[in-house]
Parts: sequence; structure tokens; C-alpha cells
Amino acid sequence: MMKESREEIARHDEQQLRRFGYVQELYRTMGGFSNFAISFTIISILSGPLTLFAFGLAAAGPAAAAYGWPVVTIFVMFVALNMAETASAFPTTGGLYFWSSMLGGAGWGWFTGWFNLIGQVAITAGIDYGLAIFVDAFINQYAPAFPVAGHAGAVATLGIYAVILLAHALLNVKGVRLVSLLNDVSVWWHVGGALIIVAALVFLAPHHAHPWSFAFATLKTRTGFSPWYGFLIGLLLASYTITGFDASAHMSEETLGASNAPSWGIVMSVAISGIVGYILLLGMVTSLPSLSGALGSSNPVLYILTTRLGSAGGNLLFVIALVAMFFCGMSSVTANSRMIYAFARDQGLPASNTLKRLNSIRSPYNAIWIAVVLAFILAIPALWSSVVYSAVTSIGVIGLFISYVAPAFLKLVYPSRFTPGPWSLGRFSRPVGVIAVAWVIFICILFSLPVVRPVTLANFNYTPVVLGVVVAILVVAYVTRVRHHFRGPAILQTGLQNDLDDASYARE
Repeated sequence: MMKESREEIARHDEQQLRRFGYVQELYRTMGGFSNFAISFTIISILSGPLTLFAFGLAAAGPAAAAYGWPVVTIFVMFVALNMAETASAFPTTGGLYFWSSMLGGAGWGWFTGWFNLIGQVAITAGIDYGLAIFVDAFINQYAPAFPVAGHAGAVATLGIYAVILLAHALLNVKGVRLVSLLNDVSVWWHVGGALIIVAALVFLAPHHAHPWSFAFATLKTRTGFSPWYGFLIGLLLASYTITGFDASAHMSEETLGASNAPSWGIVMSVAISGIVGYILLLGMVTSLPSLSGALGSSNPVLYILTTRLGSAGGNLLFVIALVAMFFCGMSSVTANSRMIYAFARDQGLPASNTLKRLNSIRSPYNAIWIAVVLAFILAIPALWSSVVYSAVTSIGVIGLFISYVAPAFLKLVYPSRFTPGPWSLGRFSRPVGVIAVAWVIFICILFSLPVVRPVTLANFNYTPVVLGVVVAILVVAYVTRVRHHFRGPAILQTGLQNDLDDASYARE
């Protein structure tokens, strides 16, 4: 059997897309590695584990990394496997929204789309605000008068955050090809950077390091709750990091071999991130000069690197992490904008006709700008609250994972509505789906709980309040207006549903 050319693969992908009622508008030039790269970059083993490193240490000490990371990785893999199977059957940029629509109807799709949108905006905010915190700490190393704490520090961080968001918006609006190239570079930067940091900590300062057993034997909490409650809260460290892998699905219409490549991108991004991220975290926690010293510093990561490797060496490695975080935020904006574009294409958002517009290089420029504006607004309460960052990350995790397992839930409830594509779990599909749904229910409850005690207005976890208000608004909007005019994806709107009865559309 002769191998298909790029042109033949692209033509097959476009024919498949037409069966869903869409024409090819985005450039389909992305290969399998680039598709994997965007999810791997958004997971970002040099972003999430480091920006929430202080949170994990305060919640459970080194145990948050030693035990929490592998536990979360294993359960998230069940979510990723289920998602990969669904992505193969429905390879469109709409991703989760489209899948839920096909499996449960337009209403399910609309709610899934909104949870995915909320989660993506919160994750973008978490990534870039975390980068701003790190940049603030880095500047303070060379300009001690630059504020890193109190209201002045919060204002400085918010200003840096605005500049980072602006840079990411401009890159995505003006440089689609450059963003794709940087995503490829980012994979090697993340893997190489993580290994360089660990190697430097282990081999250049070996006399300072704790034995590996230190990470597994130290469970301490500063939450005011019991150590085991702190450990559970500390699962946010890994749960926040290993998100965003739906980006591979959102890039389906720009990827060659859309029925296979995005599925592998989803699974491999989680697997490789889980392994390399664990090595990085163990290297960090075993290099702790002291737990109290790390938590008392302006930035525990910078504290560890500069204490163990000196100012010059520590700051150089810190810059490696900063660049990786920048790549991560850039890719998050890319994926976020594609989801907004696809949802608006089916009239699922206010001002949909504006949000679905493409510029001369086929970039959804209005979707990009609204993504960064919403991310900025979400971080504004950080000017007054000390726990906004953990709350934003909790909102991102809950919003995304609800959207991740909505299609999994619908596959369990309506198995006859799903015909697998080339990438299939076979007889393991149902048990994988059950575990994925159960895990997400657990973390949605967990990350809505208080993170410190006693609870005050300054440290109140406003995650359940924000999500509750959002759900109430969505329900009212859907019941009073949306259900009367929203018909879901093009294939539902145009009466092409019967085409799906021929399962060959997913396997040709």
C-alpha cells in the first residue's frame, strides 16, 4: 500500500470536514509533531509546576510533588485517553463543544462550549499571571526597590501581566507561522530546560541536596487544616499543570491526518509531561535549602536556584523557565482563540459574526483579542485578594475538566450515538470513561473547598462563587433565549445528521 502524499492527506481531511458541514478556512499545514507540541507547550512542565510550586509546598510540603504529581498524572491520563478517542471520531476545531453537540444535542454542546471557554480563559490568565509574578521577582533581584509584595507589588505584577498578554496577542494576530515554529522549538526548550535545571541542582551542588527519600517522607502543611487535607488541596499543583491538552483537538482543522495526529498529540503530551515534570519536581524539592526559607522568600523557585547555584547560575536557569512560560502563554492564547472562533462559527457566542472573522493570514484576530481581554479582567481582583491566583487556577481546572468529560459522560449514557474513528480504545472505552468522569467529579468538589484556615475575606476561595454565578447566568440565558435560536454545529443546522450513520466518514 502506497503512502499518501501531504496533498492527498490534506484533501481527505478537507472532505471529512465538509461532511461535518464546514469548508476549509484555516491553513492546514501542521504536522503531527507540531500538533503534539502545542498541547505539550500549554501543559508546560516549566510553567505550572514552578508557578504553583509555592502553593504545593504550603499545602503539603514536598509530598505534594512526590505523591501528588504521579497520582494526578495517572488519573488525567484516563481523561486524555477518552478525549483522544473522541477527537479521532470528530476532528474539528470546535473540539469538546462539537463532540457534546453530536452526542447529546445542541444544548449539551452549548454548555460544554461555555465551560471550555471559561476554563481556557482562566488557564491563560493563570499562565500569564504566573509568568508576571516570576518576572516581578526576577526584576527585584537586580532592582531591590521594585515592589514584589503588598498592594504595590500587586499593581506591578498586573502591569507586567498586561504587557505579556499584549505580546501574546500580537504574536498570534500577526505571526501564525512564527507561532507554529516557536511551538516546535518549545518542546525541546521545555525538555532540555527541565533536564538542565535538575542536572545543575544534582551535580553542581550535590553536597547541598537532600536524599530522594526526603521528598517522600515529608508531609507538612501551612493551610491550618490537617496534613492530609493539605495534601488533597495540594493536588492542584499537578491538576493545574496537566491541562490544556485539548489544544491538539482545537488545532484539528490545521493539522494533516486529523483523525489520528491530534489523538496522539493529546495522549503523548500528557505522558511525556508527566514523566519529565516529575523528574523536575523531585529535583526541586530535594534541593530545598529549607522549607521555611522557601516559603518565606518572594519566590521559592528563585530562592532554591540562587541559594544552591549562586546568583548568576540561579538567575540563568530562572530565565530558562521564564522563556518556557512565555511559550506556554502564547500557545494557550492560540488554542483559546481557535475554540472561540469555532464556537462563534456556529453562532454560540454573543457577537459571533465579529468573533469568527479571519484576517489576511487566516488568523481569528477578534477571537484572539477577546481571549486576552477576558484573561486580563479575570486577574484584576488580585489587587485586593491574596488567593486570587489559586482561585483562578482552580476555576481553570474545573471549567476545563467539566468540558473534558462532558463528551465522556454522553458516550456512557448514549453509547449508540458514538462510532469510533481510527484511534479507538475498543473494549476499554467504557471503563476508561467511567474513571475519567469519577475523577473530574472528585476534583470539582475538592478545588471548591477552602485552601487555608481560618477563612477570611482576604483568603476566601471564591472559585465556587464565581462558578455558581456563571452557571446561573448560563442557565437563565439558555432557558430564556439561547434554546430558541441556537441549533449547534453546522451538521445539525443543515440537516446533515444522517451522514453520520455511515461510519466510514471517520475511517476512510
